[in-house]
Amino acid sequence: MAVNGMIIKADDVVIPRLDRLLELDPYLSGHQRELKRRYGCFEQILKSIETNEGGLDAFTKAYQTYGIHRTADGGVVCKEWVPGAEAVYLKGDFNGWNPTQNPLQNSGFGKWEITLPPKEDGSSPVPHNSVIKLGIKTKSGEMVDRVLPWARYTVQDPQTTLFQSVFWDPPKEAIYQPKNPKPQWDGQLGLRIYEAHVGISSWEGKVASYDHFTDNVLPRIKGQGYNAVQLMAVMEHAFYASFGYQVTSFFASSSRYGNPEALKRLVDTAHGMGIYVFLDMVHSHAAKNVLDGLNQFDGTESCYFHSGTRGTHLLWDSRLFDYNNWEVLRFLLSNLRWWVEEFGFDGFRFDGVSSMIYHHHGVGTGFSGDYSDYFGLAVDTEALTYLTLANHMLHSFYPGIVTIAEEVSGMPALCRPVEEGGNGFDFRLGMAIPDKWIKLLKEYKDEDWNIGNIVWTLINRRHSERTIAYAESHDQALVGDKTIAFWLMDKEMYTNMSVLTTQTDIIDRGLALHKCIRLITHALGGEAWLNFMGNEFGHPEWLDFPRPGNNNSYHYARRQWHLADDNLLRYRFLNNFDRAMNSLDDKFHWLSSPQAYISCKHEDDKMVVFERARLLFLFNFHHTKSFPDYRVGVGLPGKYKLVLNSDSEEFGGHNRLDQSTDYFTSDQGFANREHSLQVYIPSRVALVLALEEDIVKLGV
Repeated sequence: MAVNGMIIKADDVVIPRLDRLLELDPYLSGHQRELKRRYGCFEQILKSIETNEGGLDAFTKAYQTYGIHRTADGGVVCKEWVPGAEAVYLKGDFNGWNPTQNPLQNSGFGKWEITLPPKEDGSSPVPHNSVIKLGIKTKSGEMVDRVLPWARYTVQDPQTTLFQSVFWDPPKEAIYQPKNPKPQWDGQLGLRIYEAHVGISSWEGKVASYDHFTDNVLPRIKGQGYNAVQLMAVMEHAFYASFGYQVTSFFASSSRYGNPEALKRLVDTAHGMGIYVFLDMVHSHAAKNVLDGLNQFDGTESCYFHSGTRGTHLLWDSRLFDYNNWEVLRFLLSNLRWWVEEFGFDGFRFDGVSSMIYHHHGVGTGFSGDYSDYFGLAVDTEALTYLTLANHMLHSFYPGIVTIAEEVSGMPALCRPVEEGGNGFDFRLGMAIPDKWIKLLKEYKDEDWNIGNIVWTLINRRHSERTIAYAESHDQALVGDKTIAFWLMDKEMYTNMSVLTTQTDIIDRGLALHKCIRLITHALGGEAWLNFMGNEFGHPEWLDFPRPGNNNSYHYARRQWHLADDNLLRYRFLNNFDRAMNSLDDKFHWLSSPQAYISCKHEDDKMVVFERARLLFLFNFHHTKSFPDYRVGVGLPGKYKLVLNSDSEEFGGHNRLDQSTDYFTSDQGFANREHSLQVYIPSRVALVLALEEDIVKLGV
């Protein structure tokens, strides 16, 4: 492969710690040549940046010079990359929208610049909050208006509904100054991530603000025991109903929720609570918008994107970046650093990674797990190289930063260090898990569930690469699908969730399985946990943004927090269990512990038993059978006590177990374990037992 004119010869490439990768996965031995070729592509681009751009640090801080900025003397400088332009002009409120008064000069390589001196009184020639645009004369002679690609703030014009770039240059006293130190992930702490959307975070039918989220939702997240929040739809997007996945301005925080200073306060406040803040990063594609996006920015089909069919994602109806373009690399890598440097984000969840790294974008393709899927011609080397470069940059400059890949194919080494020949991500999402739960709830009665298949889905992952487990995310909450709570109880969620009514079979089953599904996924499915806002208490109804199809209603674009706060409603039981589950992990750290030892997967009894982090987990998924003296194997001898019981009254259970019961192990080996104990476990109940010595030690 040629990278910037250089031919990559795999035989000449040396991966510093390839032996470590091959030790972890010997099946990769047959693909060493391809691993070396990929590493060589990354290495060559990195060397080119160091040689031609003064180093990776300078290259990836282009936001300091591109876009529009105030100069030291009070003037303004604007620099943009517009390779297809014949002429470029800066216009806006500041010059009465004169189309040609302020032309930019072509400085070569498609870059255009202009410097405006300060006014006679020393004030800025472009005042803070001024609306500005670029006027671009295309090769065909047409004059077009464009939003600045590096704009730090964009607002919607109420008349045209188009977003327009704004010069965000507040006085020094109005700039938010962080007050709290950033928490730094040590690579070991188990992450409990709260996936959240600022706009829908109010119980009212409106777009909520950053300030509302800061003051009202962050305390809830902290109180529920989460140590990270993942913010969706922050990068500006013209279409609210796109859930933030059709980005129009990559450097602008969405003005729907407030100004950039309010977002800074949100992040800093979270840090003060010891909460990491991750950003949903959409570099997999961009909105097709022309008048307020990047599409046809310079009047050509390409510029930031591939031309022709390669530049369009047909299923998403969006544009695809040209990751081999030098200025696109500058733009995207600088974009990552901008969100860290300017707002203090602690990591990124990269959206659509599977779409990026395959030419077919994963559309109409089933991944069998055969390694030929991962090392054949279907792989987009340029996109994979970009992601490797992005991870290398982020982890080099920001130790402790977290990167997460939304990746469904299982690409080997995606979450291994770059120096091993991997792509550098810290986590990938366990996307098969929620699909399994929804399929079971949608197509099977729980008495027909295959216990072994459930367990296999939860543990079937690359154990040398961290996985984020989740039972459901925003995908399952969207209109057209149902959340787990809705699949279980939608027939009675509006009539029988009051404690003043008799608990029906549907609600009883729904509450019980909701708790069991979430706990077994949390404890067995990965090295981190993710929950979408509201699902922790079984938020009723789907999520639907205002759009023409629902008469632009906000009724389903909100979170009804009062349901979890009302002591007369059963939603609080699920909320309590979620908090207890997270609290227990905070004490015993099973997410950061080695994979569980599973001693029981009994199909007839519908029982699952496993040990992790010195805890004994027991799940009875049987719809009718309770077991009074169920013998289970255990590796550690001693006296055990209940530390979590889904049947407890505080969790909406029937309180059939005595919380003070002591469980003593015997030397009778069982299920390939040296010791065993007997326990009463009712139907549709999950129990967690801990050694008394650990309970005392940890103060549980």
